[in-house]
Amino acid sequence: MVELPLANILTYLLLGARWTLLLAAVAFAGGGIGALLLLLLRYGRPKSGGRFLHLYVELFQGTPLLLQLFLVFFGLPLLGIDVSPLLAAGVALTLYASAFLAEIWRGCVDAIPKGQWDASGALGLNFFNQMRDVILPQALRIAVAPTVGFLTQLLKATALASIVGFEELTKAGQIVSNATFQPMLVYGIVALIYFALCYPLTFCARLLERKLSQSR
Repeated sequence: MVELPLANILTYLLLGARWTLLLAAVAFAGGGIGALLLLLLRYGRPKSGGRFLHLYVELFQGTPLLLQLFLVFFGLPLLGIDVSPLLAAGVALTLYASAFLAEIWRGCVDAIPKGQWDASGALGLNFFNQMRDVILPQALRIAVAPTVGFLTQLLKATALASIVGFEELTKAGQIVSNATFQPMLVYGIVALIYFALCYPLTFCARLLERKLSQSR
């Protein structure tokens, strides 16, 4: 057992929290790009793209994230790729996020009336211009709340990266808890840090949703 001052415990956990934020940012950015590409494929090629999107979403939503982490962490070395815990966690969470974001955004695009497609097509806009100038700006207003809601879930899901040795907030809490034998104190602080990270996202989403609704 190691006696650590509360300030030292908090400092170490906050250092772990920065890696949690980094991993969540990488996964959200990568997942957003992947989801947008899947969305363009879905509507650009309705038959083949729709089937591929459905299969992709079912695969990643129908299997546990922990299993996906293991498959990436142990599978990539079989392809000759040197895998660090950060790379494995980043790839797995990016694939996971792209599946969920693609499904969220697909629902938002489907909520746009068909008349918007017809009207923009009648103006001579091609598919990419329709999506960029007409469909996606309207879908954005609908997508804000569920997208930020998923971001908070993704932030909390980074805790699973500790299972492959990535030292984010939960892993840092485990290390400190094992050293100090004060699990209630340590994990209580970890929970408060997660809350402090997630609550502002939810609050900002509500404000942004109100502003977008008023502008509409």
